[in-house]
Amino acid sequence: MNKKDFSILVGGAAGQGSRKAGLVVAKIFSALGYKIFIYDDYQSLIRGGHSFSLIRVSEKEYNCSKKNIDMLLALDERTIKEHSNNLSEDAIIVFNSDKIKSNGMGVPVETIVKELEGIPIMANTALIAGFAKVVGVDFQSLKIVLEKEISKGIEKNLEIANKAYALMEEKIKIEDIGDPLPLLTGNEALSLGAVATGLEIYFAYPMTPATGIMNYLAELKDCNVLVVQLENEIAVINAAIGAAYAGKRVMVGTSGGGFALMTEAISLAAMSETPIVVVNSQRPGPATGVPTYGGQGDLLFALNSGHGDLVRFVIAPGDASESYEWSARAMNLAWQYQTPVIFLTEKDLSEGTFSFDLINVEKQEALLGKNKEDYKRYEITENGISPLVFPGGEAIVKATSYEHDEFGISAEDKETIQKMQDKRLRKFEAMKKEVENMKAINVYGDSEIAVICFGGSKGVVKTVCEKLGFKMIQPIVLEPFPYKQMTEALKGVKKIICVESNAIGQLSQVLAQNNIKVDKKILKYDGRPFLEEDLEDQLKKI
Repeated sequence: MNKKDFSILVGGAAGQGSRKAGLVVAKIFSALGYKIFIYDDYQSLIRGGHSFSLIRVSEKEYNCSKKNIDMLLALDERTIKEHSNNLSEDAIIVFNSDKIKSNGMGVPVETIVKELEGIPIMANTALIAGFAKVVGVDFQSLKIVLEKEISKGIEKNLEIANKAYALMEEKIKIEDIGDPLPLLTGNEALSLGAVATGLEIYFAYPMTPATGIMNYLAELKDCNVLVVQLENEIAVINAAIGAAYAGKRVMVGTSGGGFALMTEAISLAAMSETPIVVVNSQRPGPATGVPTYGGQGDLLFALNSGHGDLVRFVIAPGDASESYEWSARAMNLAWQYQTPVIFLTEKDLSEGTFSFDLINVEKQEALLGKNKEDYKRYEITENGISPLVFPGGEAIVKATSYEHDEFGISAEDKETIQKMQDKRLRKFEAMKKEVENMKAINVYGDSEIAVICFGGSKGVVKTVCEKLGFKMIQPIVLEPFPYKQMTEALKGVKKIICVESNAIGQLSQVLAQNNIKVDKKILKYDGRPFLEEDLEDQLKKI
């Protein structure tokens, strides 16, 4: 076992608290300076079924999961049966010996909890403590993490942890390697990025895997964000457009099915030139699909959402740090260009947990006009961007879904229709220049073979490409497409491989539309992420 890069699986039935137990285990290693990535796998069940957290612990940043499991914490017997084939040769197994018979190291968790008069859920604390002893984590380090993570009954939990820790025997020694980084999910990171650039109201209707944004913002202290849950997604986006019209920076969040309901209003936001950020956290479809699993099947939908010739940004970050940076940029771009920004994330990125390194972002103010009687809301300008004024002063401020003149008065004559459409399209030309002037594509390595991916596939593709010596290219902005940057990134490349988590190669189609020919596609669409070893095997064959 490589003590600087290993994989831990914590599993149990839904309702047993395996996800929380996995997070506590991850934070123990994070406190020792290790980089963390967590993939959470769970069924859409309140109780029963099988849930697990797969934790990558490493000295370097590897934002992906491995197939081989080096350490297994089993809350139930099914966890051992489900994952026994993926255990490495020297894997460490820690389990509840009161209910499970297995090779490895058993902790009599229920016996300990009963003797110390705890409650059943505290069995997880006993198992974690036993595991900490086995891998050589000192009790003080464990105690610090438990005190931070357990809000109720901490004294009893520490008593249980102390007894379980004392019963076990140290097998290996995990070293302290440096200062810790905070752990954030992708949803939490994008929330903080939006807050940093002025988010004032978040509208949503609960839909996995975007619900975590709403929950996190509602609990976030001192951020001054109003969180509004409405009756459906149509109400959500229309309320947000109204709030933005009144001058509030807004964001909405949903998944594919809810995003489908929002598309008419995206056209409304484009026609009325109302700034709005729409988060679509993808999951497998069509229809309800598989609610608690992941995929990248909404790319073409996002690029073509809304009817008519409308202008929009589409942004797809690849990890928590990018989610933070680009949600901040999304908020600024929406207000700078007075147009919708679609922020495309996905289950494994939204709910995945990452070591997070904070970067600086700044709020950019919108172009404001003078609040006076002759105000033209849709003033024709060289770059298509009209100065903004909000209701409440001398100016009459109109917002309309109908084609209109510069004042916002409905118009149907052919000259005005064409002039206003040309005005909005000039914004798109300005948006293209904006994208080409920012780092809209990440490039790693140099090779005649290039692997292109987008979104949450970044972590595994980057890891494998570094191992195999391939160039890796990751477009973050997908609309307007950064053609010049992509052309530069592909210089010297003789073979292009596209890696995507959808069934029809949607990114490959986007590249083809931009005259970029993909030689091979590696597609995965079973709701699960690419694992490092599997992707490496597939790329080696190509």
